[in-house]
Amino acid sequence: MSSVKLFSIKTVVGLVATFLISGGVAYAVVPASGGALISPRIAAPSETPVKSAGFGQFANEPQTQPCPINGKLYSKSEEALWQTRRPILAMIENHVDARPQSGLSSADVVYEAVAEGGITRFMGVFYCGAQADNAKVAPVRSARMYFVDLATEYNTPIYLHVGGGNCSRDQASGQCTSDPRAMAIEELARLGWRKPGGNDFDSTGDIGMPVLGRDYNRLGADKVLATEHTMVGYLPAAWNEAQKRGYTSAMPKGTTWLSGFRPWKLDEAEPVAGTTPATDIKFEFWKGYTDFDTEWKYDAATKTYLRSQGGTAAIDLETKKQLSTSNIVIEFAKEIDDLDVHLHLFYGVIGSGTGIVFRNGVAEQVTWKKLKELDRTIYYDQSGKEITFTPGVIWVEILPTGDKVEYN
Repeated sequence: MSSVKLFSIKTVVGLVATFLISGGVAYAVVPASGGALISPRIAAPSETPVKSAGFGQFANEPQTQPCPINGKLYSKSEEALWQTRRPILAMIENHVDARPQSGLSSADVVYEAVAEGGITRFMGVFYCGAQADNAKVAPVRSARMYFVDLATEYNTPIYLHVGGGNCSRDQASGQCTSDPRAMAIEELARLGWRKPGGNDFDSTGDIGMPVLGRDYNRLGADKVLATEHTMVGYLPAAWNEAQKRGYTSAMPKGTTWLSGFRPWKLDEAEPVAGTTPATDIKFEFWKGYTDFDTEWKYDAATKTYLRSQGGTAAIDLETKKQLSTSNIVIEFAKEIDDLDVHLHLFYGVIGSGTGIVFRNGVAEQVTWKKLKELDRTIYYDQSGKEITFTPGVIWVEILPTGDKVEYN
């Protein structure tokens, strides 16, 4: 398993995070500066969206249209919908009390990295696979700078979250005591996303129901949930709101969202050169945080990897199916776990590094490069050529540099 990474600061971070979670304190915060926002409109638990037709309304149509993001095939009806929209990138938490999550099986790409105290968080890219009219994601949680750095690769998407890391100020001096690398909220404002009527959809800003609302019974009436595990995002409502705000497939100067998006290369051919068998993949994010130990097992019949975490199959609450993917990217990034007095965490996803790509039951050593915030992260084989992904869902696992990944 992973190399030993027992830093005393991580122990402190874990204890602090556990205390906050057990006390029901959410991390979502309102910016001290940098974003002129109106009052939040958080839904009451009784507010629910209109009953929908379900996930199966396109099931009987031929799956012939490749998704521009990952190449997976969908129906012409789904294509007609995504061609009028731009992706929604949603922050989804992964605390054990919040599992199973809603919506991850509908994502075209999923990013996972530690958010705080050894607890990982997901950012799902929802575009082609989420066109079913009842698509929803939960529990929605707060933004982190390194996730924002990755979100910029999607050409001004809809960014769905609940608050985020920001400038915390000393009460006596008024000075900001947060490291700039932790200020996700201020970065969203700098990008021009975080403004009234903008593409930053944050419940601590100007978004409430029907886009974001709390559901205290999302895991059943018999399970008591802390408030931070209850926020649900309704994707059809989010796309409707985006349309009202002018964030559709149309971009400024007569261009389209797709024309400004840099896709990864896709190829049905199975990689051969420079690969080794990999049908069982295991890794951990932080040493000793076993609830987040991850395993992916290859299913040759479907040519996908099936996900387990903490020794349990990872299930989507909505579909009741185990999460699966056609491609797994392990991206090693420099970790800083004591940025400032608030013990903010940071991963250097801008720059370059090494990694491993798994697809079709084999592993390939790669390097990655993203030199500027708006650049696309590109993965290269050992000869320096950009790799191709197998058409299908892509998971990107951000691990601290030096962690070990076991596979056979």
